[in-house]
Amino acid sequence: KSGSRRKMVSTLEQLRKFTVVVADTGDFNAIEEYKPQDATTNPSLILAAAKMPAYEPLVDQAIKYGTAKGGSEEEQVTNIMDKLFVSFGLEILKKIPGRVSTEVDARLSFDKDGMVARARRLISLYEEAGVGKERILIKLSSTWEGIQAGRELEENYGIHCNMTLLFSFAQAVACAEAKVTLISPFVGRILDWYKENTAQKSFEPHEDPGVVSVTKIYNYYKKFGYSTVVMGASFRNTGEVKALAGCDLLTISPGLLAELSQDHSEVKPSLTQQGAKTCDLEKVHLDEKGFRWLHNEDRMAVEKLSDGIRKFAVDSVKLETMIKEKMLNVKNGQ
Repeated sequence: KSGSRRKMVSTLEQLRKFTVVVADTGDFNAIEEYKPQDATTNPSLILAAAKMPAYEPLVDQAIKYGTAKGGSEEEQVTNIMDKLFVSFGLEILKKIPGRVSTEVDARLSFDKDGMVARARRLISLYEEAGVGKERILIKLSSTWEGIQAGRELEENYGIHCNMTLLFSFAQAVACAEAKVTLISPFVGRILDWYKENTAQKSFEPHEDPGVVSVTKIYNYYKKFGYSTVVMGASFRNTGEVKALAGCDLLTISPGLLAELSQDHSEVKPSLTQQGAKTCDLEKVHLDEKGFRWLHNEDRMAVEKLSDGIRKFAVDSVKLETMIKEKMLNVKNGQ
């Protein structure tokens, strides 16, 4: 009897017992049925959503807002972009009880002060709309500069940060030492790199190099009592998600959330506070020199961080181009 009863409980429902489930998308109409606690966006996800006819009014509204503020075309476009990212965030917040993550322009990834200023600007736009900073996570690239921007935002402004594009153990250590709120270590993009650059083309979930990376980071954080929480991100299949059950949070695309809600296999927590206490990791301290060296020793992480920044930058430019075309149409009364 108990066997058949368990079959009725989806993998997604079982996962919620151990892990906070987060939806990774800008398409806020796609998240309600999965009842996520939080949601995450990035420039590529916002671009994908902004292209959908359903979200055209949000884009038009952001353009109205940015052009009314005036300034040079460049300033207007920047204001429109910020407003658009926040508008998506505001709509998402109507559908979830928790927090939304909004990303700072990846083209600022090596500009600490630029990231701090842009983050504060995003928070002020949320506050203008009546949403307090406790419901927002600001996403920053996990470069040395990004991590120090995170430290400053948390310490000086009480702005909560989500450190993204995180591929190396060095990045995770530096984030913990910066006392940021949350990190998003990537899983699927690590798997992609290993498939491309090694002879092995398929991995069992627990041997998946992305799963191994997040497991090590989680164990390190819990063993040494860091307050920063771990949210696995960038999944290629449900096997990776299930292999990280027990992680503080996991952010999952609507497509994989759908698969998990149809799946009825049993989920047991792989990551536990208890297990972490017994792992044999040593505590590491990294200053800037130490960080740059240790991160540079990890070829995968160096390539994936660079590639991730470039890809987000390309999508930001595409979004800006789309906005400029629409601005021109408005000017010409079309």
